[in-house]
Amino acid sequence: MTASRTGGGRAPDVFERGGWVTMREYGDDEVVDFAIVGAGAGGATLACKLAEAGFSVVVLEAGPFWRPLEDFASDEEAQQQLYWLEERLSGGADALALGGNNSGWGVGGSTVHFSMISLRFRPEWFRSRSQLGYGFDWPITYDELAPYYDEAERALAVSGPIDYPWGPPRRRYPYREHEMNAAGLVLARGAEKMGIRWSSVPLATVSAPRGKSPPCVYRGFCNFGCATNAKQSALIVWIPRALAAGAEVRDLAMAGRIELGEDGRAAGVHYRRNDAWRFQRARNVVVSGYAIETPRLLLNSACGRFPQGLANGSGLVGTHLTTHAGPGVWARFDEAIRWYKGPPNMAVCEHWNYTDAGKDFHGGYAFMSQGPLPRAWAQLLVTERHLWGMALRREMADYNHMAGLVAVAETEPRACNRVALADVRDRHGLPVAHVTFEYSANDRRMQDHARRFMGEMLAAAGGKDAWTSDDTSHILGTCRMGSDRETSVVDADGRSWDVPNLWICDGSLFPTAGGVNPSLTIQALACRMGARIRALAARGEL
Repeated sequence: MTASRTGGGRAPDVFERGGWVTMREYGDDEVVDFAIVGAGAGGATLACKLAEAGFSVVVLEAGPFWRPLEDFASDEEAQQQLYWLEERLSGGADALALGGNNSGWGVGGSTVHFSMISLRFRPEWFRSRSQLGYGFDWPITYDELAPYYDEAERALAVSGPIDYPWGPPRRRYPYREHEMNAAGLVLARGAEKMGIRWSSVPLATVSAPRGKSPPCVYRGFCNFGCATNAKQSALIVWIPRALAAGAEVRDLAMAGRIELGEDGRAAGVHYRRNDAWRFQRARNVVVSGYAIETPRLLLNSACGRFPQGLANGSGLVGTHLTTHAGPGVWARFDEAIRWYKGPPNMAVCEHWNYTDAGKDFHGGYAFMSQGPLPRAWAQLLVTERHLWGMALRREMADYNHMAGLVAVAETEPRACNRVALADVRDRHGLPVAHVTFEYSANDRRMQDHARRFMGEMLAAAGGKDAWTSDDTSHILGTCRMGSDRETSVVDADGRSWDVPNLWICDGSLFPTAGGVNPSLTIQALACRMGARIRALAARGEL
């Protein structure tokens, strides 16, 4: 897509084919209260909260403004358009695969193709160094974030069980849990035979009608865009609210550099749109480009006062990158599973997130039942088992009899894992990101443990001929929050220690990765940040 869809006082109506909604517009020379770079889980949520608080907000999004009812289709190949596939360099002993499994392109970011898993962090993870002996402590506690978890779950209309078996007491999920599919029942059967708790996954897709969103029809294309709008992505939850409150969203607007004024404060953002470089003036700048593009923008904004990059007085911008390792175990079953029916992850076990005894590693992991679609399954067979030709065809014939479990496994935050600028430049003339990653010995022990345990569970459920795979997913860290300017990039509110009107709101804030999908925590942090900014403004402290 090459043509902008926002402008002329309007933006696409995500709930109506060809429809439009009114959108307020600001001039580049008009000093807005907040210029937000990125419209994903962090940026879209914060834009909504700030606009509803009465601030003037402009959101700059590098990708297009999607129309779910027209742009999302039941076509795995065509839907690759939803991923950030711009050039990046990836290296290190365990170089990360970059693209569909960990980034999005367009308004809504990766929430348009995420698997909707909406899990909270274990409370002790916010004090992982003090209480569990690894990683870094967060500058906030679970109790401080809990009301914003509640807010995010209500906004996303999360469908979940009445009693989730892990974590502290909490409110009921807004919508009832989804009926379990056969792939989830495999996990359930194995867990029950092993005497381990399991649960249906709290999902941000509605199990009953909600406004203009119909209930999930279980078409299984969740990782490739929801064509019915049952999925409660940032695109259909936070963005419409932000627009209604007066925010402007500029799609296909690639941010290149943040300008620093003579007073040492951010003055605005240089961005490229419609083949021209422009400059949006702002009283505050928020970077919400996620854990690769956020440090890339900060590093590329180096200037005389900050030659190592903005917000980088600690030297930590781009460092301590973490990911979620995804070791998987797959097995064949005599009965037909037909795992493509329903959302891809419908049952979960967090036993090793909340059990510390009996581990030979720090940290934790959850694991979920799986439901890969045929193209994705074939790709896994080719890359992991190196099957081709007739051997691949024979294995694909068992597609409906397969089931698998994949972990979301924490990795340690280490300085050697980082995002830096490469000498190569992209189509905008900007240095591309160079991502370097290597697992620690602890990371490898955790993954070995996960493979063994998940293999035992599949065997207990009746699985045969098991084999394993490796993958990664979410990328976090690189601009961590903290309580000390010497050991963090931003404070507990996401505010830069070095530039007081420069903020970060995305997964790069995470000091530690935790063993669950991060989207709900990113949105809860954004809700908290919106409330904190409103309070700071009321006291004249912006």
